[in-house]
Amino acid sequence: MGSYVNRGNGSFESARKSRIYVDKTGMLAYTNEVMGTEQCYICNSRPRRFGKSVAAGMLAAYYGKGCDSRALFEDLEIAGVPSFEEHLNKYDVIHLDIAYLLVQQKNAVDTVAFMQKCVIDELKIIYPGILTDEESRLPIALSAIHRAIGSKFVIIIDEWDAIFREEKSDVAGQQAYIRLLRGLFKGEQSKDFVLLAYITGILPVKKYKSESALNNFREFTMVSPKQLSEYIGFTEQEVKALCREHHMDFDETARWYDGYSFRRVKHVYNPNSVVNAMLDGEYDSYWSNTASYESLKDYISMNFDGLRDMVVQMLAGGRCTVDTKSFQNDMTSFKNRDDVLTMLIHLGYLAYDADTREAYVPNEEVRAAFARAVDDTDWTPVIQAIRSSDSLLKATWDKDADAVARGIDKVHRENTSILQYNNENALSCVITLAYYHAVNEYTLIREMPSGKGYADIVFLPKKHSAKPAIVVELKYDKSAEQAVGQIKKKQYPEALKSYQGNLLLVGVSYSKESKEHSCVIEEWEKTDS
Repeated sequence: MGSYVNRGNGSFESARKSRIYVDKTGMLAYTNEVMGTEQCYICNSRPRRFGKSVAAGMLAAYYGKGCDSRALFEDLEIAGVPSFEEHLNKYDVIHLDIAYLLVQQKNAVDTVAFMQKCVIDELKIIYPGILTDEESRLPIALSAIHRAIGSKFVIIIDEWDAIFREEKSDVAGQQAYIRLLRGLFKGEQSKDFVLLAYITGILPVKKYKSESALNNFREFTMVSPKQLSEYIGFTEQEVKALCREHHMDFDETARWYDGYSFRRVKHVYNPNSVVNAMLDGEYDSYWSNTASYESLKDYISMNFDGLRDMVVQMLAGGRCTVDTKSFQNDMTSFKNRDDVLTMLIHLGYLAYDADTREAYVPNEEVRAAFARAVDDTDWTPVIQAIRSSDSLLKATWDKDADAVARGIDKVHRENTSILQYNNENALSCVITLAYYHAVNEYTLIREMPSGKGYADIVFLPKKHSAKPAIVVELKYDKSAEQAVGQIKKKQYPEALKSYQGNLLLVGVSYSKESKEHSCVIEEWEKTDS
């Protein structure tokens, strides 16, 4: 076994020995299917701690010569696929980790030369007498080996985009790296020696103008993961099984780590965070602690028109339309707010609905990260709204309707440039921002089916909480009394009839003429019927 060619199965063996392992070997059925075809070039990008390296190690263990991986796979999903035996440990695998290689050298240009030398030195041992001592170009070396004995290779590149992320200003190094990748994966000669190419990182393939530098690669991204959707993170079924095994509350796990949604899989969970929550037996921002939030603050503070407005709207529970097409797939070529938001989608800070083309904050873990990032900006009114939310919640529990109206009015007035009212949905965003910290006590449900309609916002107490449930109805240019009347008329509390605690009915209205809010709070009197 070498360090770069046919490294063996040690990485995947470690993953299998972990206290928690979730079977994602079904992805191998797809790579088996496309092997040796025009579709054999795969770029599978996803955020940090979403299992990129585990997947790369799995591919290397399954395809690589020089080791026997049968015992690692025979009890997993891929073993039941007809193509399992055909490809098990049959190929020479070149497995590169660009982030690791990058720290070995002083710049990206030297890294590109160093990685080629390392691989070529090992190929000379595996295939003696074919390569000259002077050969330093990996694509030429692979082509020579193929011409001599017909060998084809599986090439796996982990952290493929590390040079673009870590060496943002090293244009010469980036160009040298792209030339190497084009030599490996573009053109007729590369088709001779590449059986499967799998590159994975945070970013999709770098664009130059409107075209990808490697436009023969099929892109599987956080915007559109297509056939690989269920392998991006954990699915709902997988998380339910883990919660049962580790005696954890599924609803709370979903609140913290669910929220990513794709066309083929509607509920995708952050895998690193779920694993840590299961092992520790408690919920926390595990994933957010793995990366610097200095970068998140820098991104959301960029001076693009409307960017701040959109971030605050999403922080308040709303969604924003995003055009993901112009993003150049790097961390420097931002032209507008859509490029910044697209970057945040690829980083996992935002989720993306491909059907509506909308971005949103996916879950409590990421929401907390945004709140910390905002707290370190000059967005004073937003920061004050978040910090005042505890007082507003207490006023609601005390049924102090005037204090609630004043608190909501203050949040709207101080953020009026961001949260412009034009309908009840905009009012809903202000309410959500005003009650920002309510998630510590409640599960917030928008448009909850209730009785004969949909309650605008329902605050449902978490398990073991002694706080009252809250049903909020919003009215734009109508009275707060009308809002409470609608709650009763349409029997919204019926949806909470199994809830044993107290229930508050809250009507909030905004007058377009006076530009002020009003509020009515009543306690719902349950009847035996």
